[in-house]
Amino acid sequence: MLEVLAMLITVQIPSSLRAECGGSAQLEVSAENVQQALDELQRTQPQLYRNVCDETGSLRKHMNLFVNESLLNRRDGPQTELRSGDTLFIMTAVSGG
Repeated sequence: MLEVLAMLITVQIPSSLRAECGGSAQLEVSAENVQQALDELQRTQPQLYRNVCDETGSLRKHMNLFVNESLLNRRDGPQTELRSGDTLFIMTAVSGG
């Protein structure tokens, strides 16, 4: 029998969005790349997903994603590969003067 090992990553939720996922500071999802992680959030945490991505599935302008300590660029970011144990940080952009 073939055993499939889950590629579990941690998604860190900013305090400003925790109400959208039952107050959780982090979630674990199975994903091989960032897009799969976002798809899993859409399936399991639709309110959180709607705050992170728009109706086309694109990252909202005021949101940033980091894998571990690296900021993802908006064009290639969703295809960024993940490894078991990686952390995907959802960050809200801060602006002001």
